[in-house]
Amino acid sequence: MRLVRTLVSADAVDDVEAVLDGYDIDHIVVREASDREEGVLVEFPVPTQAVETVLDELREIEGGGDAYTVVASTESVFAPRVDELEARFVTGTEEDDAIATEEVRATALDLTPSPLTYYSMTALSALVATAGLLLDSPAIVVGSMVIAPLVGSALTASVGTVLDERDMLWEGLRTQLLGLVLAIATATAFSAALRYATVLPPALNVTTVQQIASRVSPGLLSIVVGACAGAAGAFGLATGVSVALVGVMVAAALVPAAAAVGVGIAWDVPGVAVGAFLLLAMNVVAIHLSAAAVLRYLGYRPERSTAGGDEAVGSTPKYAPAALLGLVLVATLLVSGGLVAAQIGFERQANDAAGDALAAERYADLELVSVSTSFRLRAPVSVGDEQRVTVVVARPADRPYPALSRTIADRIERATGREATVAVEFVERQTATPEPSAAAADEAESG
Repeated sequence: MRLVRTLVSADAVDDVEAVLDGYDIDHIVVREASDREEGVLVEFPVPTQAVETVLDELREIEGGGDAYTVVASTESVFAPRVDELEARFVTGTEEDDAIATEEVRATALDLTPSPLTYYSMTALSALVATAGLLLDSPAIVVGSMVIAPLVGSALTASVGTVLDERDMLWEGLRTQLLGLVLAIATATAFSAALRYATVLPPALNVTTVQQIASRVSPGLLSIVVGACAGAAGAFGLATGVSVALVGVMVAAALVPAAAAVGVGIAWDVPGVAVGAFLLLAMNVVAIHLSAAAVLRYLGYRPERSTAGGDEAVGSTPKYAPAALLGLVLVATLLVSGGLVAAQIGFERQANDAAGDALAAERYADLELVSVSTSFRLRAPVSVGDEQRVTVVVARPADRPYPALSRTIADRIERATGREATVAVEFVERQTATPEPSAAAADEAESG
């Protein structure tokens, strides 16, 4: 339920009361006591779903509520006709679940905390997500989504788009962009610190970490996740349902991808950085477009906003060109993401094939150090069939293995179905075992 307080002119009181009586709404009329022009304060409780309908009728009355209106949430209402009102608008079919435009606008703005809180929580969520990715821990990655505050900026931009409020649109986009840049920078710095402080092995192949590999393969399912997150956020916002849980879904589409970009940069793996960035950009666009589409489907229009607008009902939205551009961008990112995903998949398969080849008994003295592949795409729609793979192997001094490159190449071709030019670089290895101390030698002789 909502409690509405609206200031009307004395001449409009009768017309206002007639509208409220037509809906069987209990109300009180109070003479407004201030230095302003003579006015009357009308106060009435109304179901959330009926706020927009009632206020629209009051605005059609000259002096009927344009000057001052406050809509407040109420815990409970005791009034003679409140049960009939709820049966009509809540459990009945007369109105949908959409709340008033002004309330949607105010709620979207309130979802974004103060700048200090917003950017601090974003940086902390990026740190947690990075740790979860590198530890390959789904639980930690989920924890990063819970504390991320990105849902506010995403929904603010979408509401600004639908209501044609440019300030809201640009503020939402600016806040979201700065937050994601901060998340990437934080993840990059944290990953680099872990790598170069030898907390993690410098030769760690991040493409083989499952939590990272799942964030660098953009595709149709990735768009579905982002679109569903945006649509769920819009439904929660427009129907008065808490968007706290929806915020986790929005963060799930953005925070781990931003952290994966930072990991790819810190480990100097272009495939991971590019693939995760494409996934991040694709989800940002999908969230924005789906949220805007749902809000428009629920009936929100520029002419219903407090800022007004000159769009006629049924006309082509003024933001249609932007929506079309967004769809083109999503399609482009989807194609690019498919190419990157194919390359990342090849790198992972090549790494596994090289490890399998060296697991043979005749190569027991060898140790796999690293596997790298060239990031070479053959435009426009396919990954190049021939790839170059460089395998670094540690071997005992002066031990030749002339057939190793051919063995690895055959393994890669069988695993991936592609021809690969394999270059094997050997690193000479010497092993020194601890020598027994003199006391230990004497004890061994005496024993």
